[in-house]
Amino acid sequence: MQFNHDNMSGVRVAEALVNMLDGGAGDAGALGDLLAGHLFHNPEVGAAEEALLRDWTTRLRTVFESDSEEDRCATVNALLEQGVKRVFLTAHDGLGPHLHFAETCDSLVERVRALTAGGLAIFVTEAAGGRLGTCARDGCRKVFADTSRGGRRAYCSARCGNADAVMRYRKRGRPAGSR
Repeated sequence: MQFNHDNMSGVRVAEALVNMLDGGAGDAGALGDLLAGHLFHNPEVGAAEEALLRDWTTRLRTVFESDSEEDRCATVNALLEQGVKRVFLTAHDGLGPHLHFAETCDSLVERVRALTAGGLAIFVTEAAGGRLGTCARDGCRKVFADTSRGGRRAYCSARCGNADAVMRYRKRGRPAGSR
């Protein structure tokens, strides 16, 4: 399956927010830096915005944790209902036509909600309901959007996959005859 990586910004922001803010990590400065890195205009984050985005992030996590296509669609629909006021097509800054889910005059929190809800909706549509998940390594709570060719990703990173493989190997014990 080929993904249009130009349409990936919303799902990537959702993924980054969940991975940064889960469990109380991150602060307003780091959150502002994350949003600036994803090209948000005026990403100044105060205490009120941080609290609202932490709450939103908890809701975003449920999309990645959904066990069924039906549940994931319902969860994304709830995010769309709260996060997106209108959708429109635009072309600017040398970019080809693309969708916007918020106005530039909307608050930072409104823009983050709109982009992440809309981005997740697009990704779930393109991925036929799947390809979002949580890391399979015990103790890791990171989430991911699987854009691999085979669509069988189980870990947030190669590092977690390798660490899990080492743990499984050690649990099995060493093969006979090895030192």
